[in-house]
Amino acid sequence: MAAPSTDAAPGTPPLAPTGGHPQRWLILGVICLAQLVVLIDNTVLNVAIPSLTSELDASTSDVQWMINAYALVQSGLLLTAGNAADRYGRKKLLLAGLAIFGLGSLAAGLSQTSAQLIASRAGMGVGGALLLTTTLAVIVQIFSETERVKAIAIWSTVSSLGFAMGPLLGGVVLDHFWWGAIFLINLPVAVLGLFAVAALVPESKSKQGDRPDLLGALLSTIGMTAVVFAIISGPEHGWGSGRVLVAAVVGVGVLVGFVLWELKIPYPMLDMHFFQNRKFVGAVAGTILVAFGMTGSLYLLTQHLQFVLGYDPLDAGLRTAPMALMVVLLNFSGLGPRLLLKVGTPLTIAIGMTLASAGLAAIALMSGNGYGGMLLGLVVMGSGIALCMPAMANAIMSAIPPEKAGVGGGINGTLAEFGNGLGVAVLGAVLNARFAALVPTAVGAASLPAALAAASGPDERAAITDAFASGLETSQLVGAVAVLAGGLLAAAMLWRAEQADKADKTGGPRQGEPAGTDGAGKPDGAVPEASTSA
Repeated sequence: MAAPSTDAAPGTPPLAPTGGHPQRWLILGVICLAQLVVLIDNTVLNVAIPSLTSELDASTSDVQWMINAYALVQSGLLLTAGNAADRYGRKKLLLAGLAIFGLGSLAAGLSQTSAQLIASRAGMGVGGALLLTTTLAVIVQIFSETERVKAIAIWSTVSSLGFAMGPLLGGVVLDHFWWGAIFLINLPVAVLGLFAVAALVPESKSKQGDRPDLLGALLSTIGMTAVVFAIISGPEHGWGSGRVLVAAVVGVGVLVGFVLWELKIPYPMLDMHFFQNRKFVGAVAGTILVAFGMTGSLYLLTQHLQFVLGYDPLDAGLRTAPMALMVVLLNFSGLGPRLLLKVGTPLTIAIGMTLASAGLAAIALMSGNGYGGMLLGLVVMGSGIALCMPAMANAIMSAIPPEKAGVGGGINGTLAEFGNGLGVAVLGAVLNARFAALVPTAVGAASLPAALAAASGPDERAAITDAFASGLETSQLVGAVAVLAGGLLAAAMLWRAEQADKADKTGGPRQGEPAGTDGAGKPDGAVPEASTSA
């Protein structure tokens, strides 16, 4: 495919094809700050539940929608937002995302009723979807290929930090202010981001001659929203409930329709030929599994720290922080990117996923005697995530043409959201099944707090706590096995893709692809469908 054009937009420095944008590191700092507040808002509301329940008279259902409206809208719109950024301009959509997210945060902070807060959180989800896709797309545009690895490592580090910081920041803010302040602290970042992006970020977009894929956008939004809703609802309402089954069937059916439609039209929103590229598929599998292991383990860890070891929510959040700190240390120090450049993507992902799996296993097997064993597991797991997450994000983005960078960011974000939900759902189901099998029959096993309340004495309460700890151990081990197996599979697929690339350079066809095709399964010499202007 021909290299994209780089015509400079008025008032912004031109992109440098070899050296990158002259202010690229400053731009990276600005967009990572904006991304950080978007990711913090995925988890910050969890610690405010008691305040929301009392001050807004919110029911349990209201609180669930306050939390889930943000994730549902954001995950449903990621692919559509990425495609819109490629088509209409990444800078325009980044500015729109900052404005919408800021206005949504203001409305959320000033909400007087549960309905107002739910609607505001949904609006924030729209802005969040635009920000998450365009930040990664802008990185691809402004950095040269050699520096992109380090830039994506920093971007991935901010992603991990955002999820870990949510409960901590929420706890600190709520110790000094009312619950609305957890949203209003987003406003200075949004305003700063608007001015900085307007002044610094160059415009770039893909010039596609055909009309937008409106039906594809509608199908992907409905399908992803329904699937994520089913995953979110499963642990509470039961996987066999009508609510979950209907959402899952609708979501999968609509996504199948989306795939068939994308294969049919000449200018698809998501080019399905990407899935013929082993490098892309391997990175996709790895991204889902590392999100599965990280989010699922944090979900289990917070319960272990609070219900078994007796920490309050803020203390529990502080004790999960070493994992995020290891991610920050390894990537900001440059160790992770240097290893990737030295040993290559497949080996880096294999090492990272093995460490993440070992960390999960250590947490499962060594947490019974207190926090020390868990700390070791968190450090090892954080080291693994620091290595494999940037490698997989870079693999996805490098497997996609630069003019499709927005779609690449949407794919990466969608996969992470899917892995997050899947990790909580699967590992939570294993925990519940093991707990139900071990808890004393006379008590029942609706939940740990309910079982403890129904216990008849200290011995029975001890047996219930032991059953819950055993369920946590089993579910963490299941997660460790899944992460290890999936990581090795992803590394093998990426290695085979690299061997196919070497065969191309010597004139032979890629392994598994017919002669005369490129890495996406398209004919060599095909006329490019898009160009990029900066």
